[in-house]
Amino acid sequence: MNNSDVREYEARAVSTDTFGRVMGSARNHHFVVDGPVQNGCPGEAITPAELFLSGVAACGVELVQVLAKSEGIPLAGVAVDIRGTMDRGRQRRKDVSLFNSVDLRFRMKGISEQQGRRLVDLFKGR
Repeated sequence: MNNSDVREYEARAVSTDTFGRVMGSARNHHFVVDGPVQNGCPGEAITPAELFLSGVAACGVELVQVLAKSEGIPLAGVAVDIRGTMDRGRQRRKDVSLFNSVDLRFRMKGISEQQGRRLVDLFKGR
């Protein structure tokens, strides 16, 4: 295995004096996360579920850019919209909270529909 194949990431979260408000950090970046109002939390800042989905969408944008470059596809821009649904009454497992569905929508500029489909297929294969 090549060393460039191994990537390690670290992040941290700590409670604050406000119930349900968390300070998150990764490297030298700091951000506020609030639990949802349904849990009695502030709900003013991004929630953990939104943060998770944002990370997946950001991964989609970055990876499609990398794939387009490696395939020689002249991608001018990409956006990913993501929507997740969590129905606590219909969980597949009782020991954890899971999304019941997650839907990603890719929008790409400067390429053909066929090239876009190719990039999405490559993304799905990763």
